[in-house]
Amino acid sequence: MTFSRSCPSTKPLLRVLSGERVDRPPVWFMRQAGRYLPEYRDLRARKGSFLDLCYDPEAAAEATLQPIARFAMDAAILFSDILVVPHAMGQDLHFAEGEGPILAPTLDATDLDALDPRLDRLEPVYRTVALVAAALPKATALIGFAGAPWTVATYMIAGRGSRDQAAARTMAFRDPDRLQGLIDRIVDVTVTYLSGQIAAGAEAVQLFDSWAGSLSPVEFERWVIAPTAQIIGSLSALHPDIPIIGFPKGAGTRLPAYVLETGVDAIGLDETIPPEWADRLLPPEFPVQGNLDPLALLAGGGALKREAARILFTFRDRPHIFNLGHGIVPQVPIEHVEQLLAEIRA
Repeated sequence: MTFSRSCPSTKPLLRVLSGERVDRPPVWFMRQAGRYLPEYRDLRARKGSFLDLCYDPEAAAEATLQPIARFAMDAAILFSDILVVPHAMGQDLHFAEGEGPILAPTLDATDLDALDPRLDRLEPVYRTVALVAAALPKATALIGFAGAPWTVATYMIAGRGSRDQAAARTMAFRDPDRLQGLIDRIVDVTVTYLSGQIAAGAEAVQLFDSWAGSLSPVEFERWVIAPTAQIIGSLSALHPDIPIIGFPKGAGTRLPAYVLETGVDAIGLDETIPPEWADRLLPPEFPVQGNLDPLALLAGGGALKREAARILFTFRDRPHIFNLGHGIVPQVPIEHVEQLLAEIRA
């Protein structure tokens, strides 16, 4: 297996994803468009619900571009949500204030075939990508994304997020064939969805597997690694020059197997992964992304400087994209983001 792609681009992020080391690691943050930004809060107040914002191409493009305008990040990531895929597969979706996303009917009680797929619901997302691609600075890359099948399935089965993903994990043991059928359908729609983003202008894509850490090693192999490998195989056949970043949050010691068996071009590390351990076990030229604790960014000051310096030093000899170990939290002061970017760019 090769861990690099040819990359004629001069964009730093794409060069790193192709396996090249650059003088300064490119930087972007998960959830960099969000509530910590006053301009995002103003936009949200004007546009109403979160889902309405996701499906309004002009507004979603504005949200995507806000952190680029303010901070000159090296990459923009599409403003959307992983649950537009189950919405396109036929579940109703709404975001309840204080509760988060709600999907209905839940698939622990309803058969998937009872749903009426509406893949046209994804069209506004593609328009958002096209608008952002046309507006970005020449040196800034555009990242598309989707939820990985296991994480998306946990929401579809339970109808909402949960601390332990018990409904999906129980189905995995009690009725694995039924879960496999759901996973297979999610794989197919995800390939279509990411391919549409790429056709609209995405230059790299990321698979978010936020609940990968809830599975045992054997279940992780079946429900995280195998479907991710299917998506990457299909997507790479359609778009061989587009790099794919995997982010299996909570993978822990299963991280090397994920890298070797899925075919990802880069790996996002969450904050629980020791950088030194990852650097030692992963192939030397394999690109890594991460992995500052979001709460270190919230804390700021000396702690932020020390943590950033440790990550930068550890990954100095490999292709590295500086990022957080998960999404930026809404309470982060703008000044702390500016402090961190100054440390990285120094």
